[in-house]
Amino acid sequence: MPIDAAKALAAEPRTGEITWTSKDVQLYHLGIGAGRPATDPDELRYTLESRLHVLPSFATVAGSGAPGVISGLSLPGIDVELAKVLHGGQTLELHRPIPATGTATTTGRIAAVYDKGKAAVLVMRTEVADADGPLWTNDSQIFVRGEGGWGGDRGPSARLDPPSGEPDRTVERGIREDQALLYRLSGDWNPLHADPEFAKVAGFERPILHGLCTYGMTLKAVVDTLLDGDVGRVRAYSTRFAGVVYPGETLRIRMWRQDGSARVAVSAVERDDAPVLADTIVQHS
Repeated sequence: MPIDAAKALAAEPRTGEITWTSKDVQLYHLGIGAGRPATDPDELRYTLESRLHVLPSFATVAGSGAPGVISGLSLPGIDVELAKVLHGGQTLELHRPIPATGTATTTGRIAAVYDKGKAAVLVMRTEVADADGPLWTNDSQIFVRGEGGWGGDRGPSARLDPPSGEPDRTVERGIREDQALLYRLSGDWNPLHADPEFAKVAGFERPILHGLCTYGMTLKAVVDTLLDGDVGRVRAYSTRFAGVVYPGETLRIRMWRQDGSARVAVSAVERDDAPVLADTIVQHS
């Protein structure tokens, strides 16, 4: 079996050092659609170095990009084809605001392996700390088609009851045709998002947008709409990737206010509101 669950779970954590600069932060923000309109004071907080704050979802690309997907496939006990891999979900916990420039130590390991029958799910956990202490913890759920069925633990259900009532706020965000090409410059080089031939091998009609790009666009919409643009209020952010997004489409982002959190649902407008992100929660102060 290409996935040896016992070996993967027993492997020693992999450590390394990452660094990032304000330029990396600005490039990430542009990759998730910031800077429109370019002279809007609220957008300049994402694009101008003298006013720069860091959207917490930058943690998913800081230093190397997509820490739980590509690098997770090279850990002991994991030997799968990239074309079978999809990003199933993402959970981010913030321990304090992310600085615009930094150097930090990462510790990555496989925290869980689940048998979903027709697929396996790997949970890749990355913990990041700098000289002042912990910064963030990332959990990436990696969905590997065709690698389940060995009789392992199915794992917890990530499905939540849908929020009740009409959303408190609804916004739409257009995706540029070149959005995936720009976003991948932050470090996620999976050809699924750029190469039409590879996308067809993986079962898609054309390259799809990175799930983590949609993840970042959604968090930015919540911060700008519900949190008065204050990135420091975000405490944690989790989602399940429920469907694909194609460059050029429009995201419809519905938000429900709750005590200390926001429930969010994201869909693709042009495909009859096909679900994109589900079971999404932003916890905040």
